Amino acid sequence: MFQNRAVLIKAGSLLYRNANIRDLNGIKQCAQLYSSKSGETKLLTQLTQRIKTVGPITVADYMKEVLTNPVAGYYMSKDVFGSSGDFTTSPEISQIFGELLAVWVIYEWTQLGSPERLQVVELGPGRGTLADDMLRVFKQLQHVAKDAVSLHLVEVSPKMSAMQEAKLTGAATSEGSDAETNPNMDGIPYRTAISQTGVPVSWYTHISQVPKGFSCFIAHEFFDALPVHKFQKTDKGWREVMVDIDEGDGPHHLRFVLAPGPTIASKVFTKDNEKRDHVEICPQAGVITQEMAARIEADGGMGLIVDYGHDGTKTDTIRGFKKHALHDVLSEPGTADLTADVDFSYIREMVQQRVCTFGPVNQNLFLQQMGIETRLKKLLTAQPEQHKDLISGYRMLMDPEQMGERFKMFSLMPKNRADGSPYNPAGFAIT
Repeated sequence: MFQNRAVLIKAGSLLYRNANIRDLNGIKQCAQLYSSKSGETKLLTQLTQRIKTVGPITVADYMKEVLTNPVAGYYMSKDVFGSSGDFTTSPEISQIFGELLAVWVIYEWTQLGSPERLQVVELGPGRGTLADDMLRVFKQLQHVAKDAVSLHLVEVSPKMSAMQEAKLTGAATSEGSDAETNPNMDGIPYRTAISQTGVPVSWYTHISQVPKGFSCFIAHEFFDALPVHKFQKTDKGWREVMVDIDEGDGPHHLRFVLAPGPTIASKVFTKDNEKRDHVEICPQAGVITQEMAARIEADGGMGLIVDYGHDGTKTDTIRGFKKHALHDVLSEPGTADLTADVDFSYIREMVQQRVCTFGPVNQNLFLQQMGIETRLKKLLTAQPEQHKDLISGYRMLMDPEQMGERFKMFSLMPKNRADGSPYNPAGFAIT
């Protein structure tokens, strides 16, 4: 995974020589000379200008620009989901996934005393498919939920929020419409609508803007897209991995290098007793989950995180995806998704003073305990013409080699139930 090769690390006007670089795709860089480099993009031009001015940037800064740069960010102006995009998520594969999450929300809401209001807050709602499936179940369970539910979506992409509104309301948004190209993102909320099921929907750019109140926070494949800082242990201590311009023979216009000395981030986020030689830390994940935990403690509620990740064991996980295949992290920035496994041990550490945490457990175990087989049988009976798709979707969600064990479920719950008894949420029973 490591290469012992001399590289120059630029910091200001000085040059430092270092003997370690790490390819963050998990694939060794080739030693041979390259006759040409990867393609240039509008974002690459911005990044190289910035690096020439201030020196190498952190991996977190690079990842943030690649994904959410207002002009050229990956998520900001196109539909990246589904078979025609770069990756497919569980809600896009089977309606059962969203239906069972909705059942989980209603069950835990009743266990917490069925408060008068239930704010369902989804972070990074994608196309709106998960929210749409959940709202359909809430409608079917209206005898339980009554008019308690409101939906609050945290979304920074104008394009995606327009798609979500079209999905939830059934009113198509025309391509290139003013709602997509010139949205008013300054309001709080910046967009409102009523869903086809009659539930009020509001859009925000940050979780802190969501009104206070009893809330269920849903984050499906959200935290893996947040920027991470990368650190490598050397004989001189922890050093941060940076992104610099590659004017040499490398395959791309950018390259990974090590900072010549400690950075602010390496001083704050690394630990002397860390056993791994390479770690990824996502400070933004800590901030957001602390916000969730504070609200759960103050106003009641719960949180459910669904993502691929680990419990503080993995090292180098950042990777790119384009057209459903691995894509080099530094190649043609802005054209491919970047993602890193969620470190659930870090999230647990950030919130454990305010809430109880459960998991991570494998997705297939959670769905099994929530009754996926029973729901599948009912759908097969009601929709026999969909037999092939239903079985295919079930297998993809449950197969350990596909999503079953790669995706994890992690919950944030109040310290105690409404009656004061210890908590044990549905889907997280120890087997």
